[in-house]
Amino acid sequence: MHFEHSPRLRDAYPDLVAGVVQAAGITATADVAGRTADYLTEARRRLTAGGAESGFPEIQAWRRAYTAMGLRPTKYRCAAEALLRRLRLDGDLPRVHPLVDLCNAISAAYAIPVAALDLDRVDGDLVVRPAHGDEAYLSFAGDTEHPEPGEVTFVDSAGRAHARRWTNRQSGWSAVRAGTSSVLIVAEALHPDGGPAVTRLVADLVTELTDGWSAPTAAAVLTAAAPRFRTSTADGQPVSPGSR
Repeated sequence: MHFEHSPRLRDAYPDLVAGVVQAAGITATADVAGRTADYLTEARRRLTAGGAESGFPEIQAWRRAYTAMGLRPTKYRCAAEALLRRLRLDGDLPRVHPLVDLCNAISAAYAIPVAALDLDRVDGDLVVRPAHGDEAYLSFAGDTEHPEPGEVTFVDSAGRAHARRWTNRQSGWSAVRAGTSSVLIVAEALHPDGGPAVTRLVADLVTELTDGWSAPTAAAVLTAAAPRFRTSTADGQPVSPGSR
């Protein structure tokens, strides 16, 4: 199985850098509350020092991308902006699952969208690309939707969409849940010189997965020069970080 962004998308967004981490052995019983709190403290520090999240360079890049896609960025926010806004207004983020909570906190700390997908709910290859319009997306409410033609989404080989409006909403179909064991975590940055931040984010994720779950991991930072990640070997174990 491979993960990649389509050439058309990379041509449109040349600053795109993606961090990808695969992990196995995830459970819903891990205690990562302390580390999650540390990342949220960093996110609060940034909000206090830098003002509203809309002014962060990482968020501004996503707002420009949404505007270019014909979406109003104050209506459709990237996941990182939505998390930071909720943290600023409510003072905290809801608890969902240890891995989701950790990914949300890291996303807020870095102001970079982070998605965690249940790999057992993904069929074949996964490509981030403009939708054709016939892909099926399952909402968290259980409704089936179809992304608009041209809307950026994560699409697997079965034609299932695992996101709406790129990093705005994940799918309920592949959301991490109590029984999730194998995951693919994707972080995407569009701001100039986002590579070093994504590299640090990926390193943090690998450390947290190792410490919190003793999870076998594989990771890579994807660029236009190295755009593809091979997710697993035939026996389901993560491949080495250099395998793409």
